[in-house]
Amino acid sequence: QVQLVESGGGLVQPGGSLRLSCAASGSIFSINTMGWYRQAPGKERELVAVISRSLRTNYIDSVKGRFSISRDNVQNTVYLQMNSLKPEDTAVYYCTVVVQSSSYWGQGTQVTVSS
Repeated sequence: QVQLVESGGGLVQPGGSLRLSCAASGSIFSINTMGWYRQAPGKERELVAVISRSLRTNYIDSVKGRFSISRDNVQNTVYLQMNSLKPEDTAVYYCTVVVQSSSYWGQGTQVTVSS
């Protein structure tokens, strides 16, 4: 089993920044892909950013140039630095990791962008 603990969400004004963290623990031999999804009220969950073990990244168009995903393979942690936040970024953010072809999810952390 793999456990994921997220932190860093909260309330921020438009144009502000937040940094999300997600630490993995448990039966981890090698984490492949790590990523962040989000789900806004009344909308489907969408993939925000992913990062491979070789540090290759991919983002949805709406966050390119504003968000940055990174990972620490020693600490088994993935980060999402979110800058220039907009009200439409408001959502519950979930981290996910792939370990030996199995996917695991965090509990979600609320990000609210509002003045």
